Amino acid sequence: MKYSVCSVTQVNEHIRDLLDADVTLGALFVRGEISNYKAYPSGHHYFSLKDEGGSLRCVMFRREAATLRFRPQNGMKVVAFGRVTAYPRDGQYQLYVSALQADGVGDLHAAFEELKARLAAQGLFDPDHKKPIPRFPKRIALVTSPAGAAVRDMIRILGARWPMAEVFVVPCRVQGAEAPPEIAGAIAWVDQHDLADLIITGRGGGSMEDLWCFNDERVAQAIYDSRIPVISAVGHEPDVTIADYVADLRAATPSNGAELAVPDQNEQYARLSQLSRRMVRAVENRLSGARAVLERAGRSRLLRDPMTWVNDRRLLLDRCREDLTREAVRKLGEDKNRLARYASTLDALSPLKVLGRGYAIPRGAGGIVKSTKDVSPGEDLELQVSDGTIQCRVKE
Repeated sequence: MKYSVCSVTQVNEHIRDLLDADVTLGALFVRGEISNYKAYPSGHHYFSLKDEGGSLRCVMFRREAATLRFRPQNGMKVVAFGRVTAYPRDGQYQLYVSALQADGVGDLHAAFEELKARLAAQGLFDPDHKKPIPRFPKRIALVTSPAGAAVRDMIRILGARWPMAEVFVVPCRVQGAEAPPEIAGAIAWVDQHDLADLIITGRGGGSMEDLWCFNDERVAQAIYDSRIPVISAVGHEPDVTIADYVADLRAATPSNGAELAVPDQNEQYARLSQLSRRMVRAVENRLSGARAVLERAGRSRLLRDPMTWVNDRRLLLDRCREDLTREAVRKLGEDKNRLARYASTLDALSPLKVLGRGYAIPRGAGGIVKSTKDVSPGEDLELQVSDGTIQCRVKE
C-alpha cells in the first residue's frame, strides 16, 4: 500500500480550496460580539467574533475598513458579511469581512457602561481627588502578575530609566474571577504599610474578558482609597478600563506606565550637565566682571598715590574756607549797613532830639500834659528839658 506524502503548504491549500468551494461559506452573514479588536497602521482591522459557544477570527482589509461609518470597539455586537477561507501560511481559517454593521452592544460593554456611570456619580473619577505622581520616586510597587512579558518590560524600563528607584513586585492574578480581590488586596496592603511612593498596576493586552478584572468595583475602590498615587497600565492603547478612570494617571500600556513613572536618567544627566555649564559660565562672568573692576581700581590714581585724595580734599577745604569767610564778611557788611540805617531812623524819631531843639515835656500827676484841661491852678508840674528836669507850679 502506497501512501502519498504532502507538504504542509499542500494540505493548507487543499483545505482552502475546500472552503472556497463551499457556497455557504462564500457569502454569509455572521452575528457576534467583537473581541481582541486591533487596528494596525496599515489600515487593516483584526478582531474576533464570539458568542456563547465559540469565536471566529476575522480580518477586514483597509479598502473595506475605509467604508465603516463607526469605530468598532470590543464588546460591540455586530453583523459581519464576508467569506470564510483559510490562510495557507498559518493554516488557520478566518472570516474575510467586506461589510460590517452594528447590531447592539454586548453584555460586557453594557456592564462596563453601567459601572462607569455609577462610579462617576459616586465621585470616583473626580479630577480633584487625583494625586500628583512623585517626580523622583524612591520605591515603586508593581501590582501585577509576576509572570509574563508585561512585568519584565516594566522592570527593564524602570531599571534603564531610573535605576535609583527600588522596584518590587506584589504578585497577584490579573485574569479570572480571583483576580479582582487579589488586585484590590495588594493595592490596599502596599498603601496600608506605606511600602512605596508609587503603585503601578496593570497587565498586558488581551480580550475584554481578559481585562475584565480591572473593570471590577473592588479594584476601583481600592485605587480610589489609596493614599499612594496609582498608575493604571492595562492592555494596549485602545483598551480602556474602569481602573484607568479612577487611577491618578492612565498609561496606554505597561511599558508606557513605567516610562511615565520615572524620569529618564540620561535626560536628567543632560539637564544637570547643562545647569553645570550655566553655573560655570555665570561664575566665570562674575569673576570676569570683578577682575575688570579690580583692574580699573588698580589703574586708578587713588591707589597709585593715596595722598592725592587727601591733597584734593585739602584744596577743597581751603576753597570752602575762603568761600565761607568771604560770605561772612559780606553778610557782616550788610548787617552793619542795616544797623546804621535803623540807628539813623531811630535817632530821627527820638524825643531827645526834639528836646535838643528847645522843646520841653510837661508831666503832671496824670502823665504828660497835652492840653490846658489836663492841669489846674496850683498843681505842681515837672518839665523835662534836654539836660534835666524843672519843677514848677501852675499859676493860672
